[in-house]
Amino acid sequence: MSDTLLFLAPPITASILLALILGFFGSHILSRGIIFIDIAIAQIAALGTMIGLLLGFAEESKEVQAISYLFTLIIIGSFSLLKKKNLFVPQEAIIGIIYCLGLAMALLLAERIPGGSNYITKTITGNILWVTWDKVIKCGLMFTAIGIIHLILGKQISNVSISGKGDSYSYKKIVLLDLVFYITFGFVVVKAVLVGGVFLVFTLLIAPSAAAMLFNQNWRSRLIWSWIIGITGSVAGILLSYYLNISNGPAIVVLLGLLVFLMAFVKILVPKKKTT
Repeated sequence: MSDTLLFLAPPITASILLALILGFFGSHILSRGIIFIDIAIAQIAALGTMIGLLLGFAEESKEVQAISYLFTLIIIGSFSLLKKKNLFVPQEAIIGIIYCLGLAMALLLAERIPGGSNYITKTITGNILWVTWDKVIKCGLMFTAIGIIHLILGKQISNVSISGKGDSYSYKKIVLLDLVFYITFGFVVVKAVLVGGVFLVFTLLIAPSAAAMLFNQNWRSRLIWSWIIGITGSVAGILLSYYLNISNGPAIVVLLGLLVFLMAFVKILVPKKKTT
């Protein structure tokens, strides 16, 4: 029993960290209406990794990670600036184009790299069950630093997310707050994908927040419930995958996905209280 707890301690801790940070950003993402932005960022990060591998660097070397972050910052910074311009193009269309472009270019580069296709598969599916304490600690330090930034600027960034214009903020201030939000979000997604894979990260980002939104419109309540749902689903999925010997990422995704649909059906079936 003790050996099992020691083995499961790192992935459970990692899943809790991911549920907390992604649940926070998920509330912002749903309010901003940019649902698929994390998948696009993940693909751009994978493209940066492919370029690093093509240049001869090791898969998880500092050089490869630096290239991935550089590509991510360029794309996410550009998106943050372009979304403020009146381009007459839905931002989801821009996100979709970024995703397809990043994936297509990564696939082309993978053909030139030994084992490149295996890396793309690993990026999509992930394997949080085998995460090490070293990765957990590095994620915890980065997420803590980003959490401090959002504690300082959280109210102002939330105003921009909720209203889209941040009350009476100037245009320059809104752009600056957006840059802070998207850059920190980009760092979180790149680091999270290295641990859990694209599917798990996307699900933890959207599913708990969407489930919480069904019954809570208050920002703080939504955030708290998204944390509860995300942590519960992640830990349950890891335990289920371990004891049933099934893939951990898909197990968590299935649990959280089914939970969202279950809560949606409950929302439909339970009559609303009449107000007098």
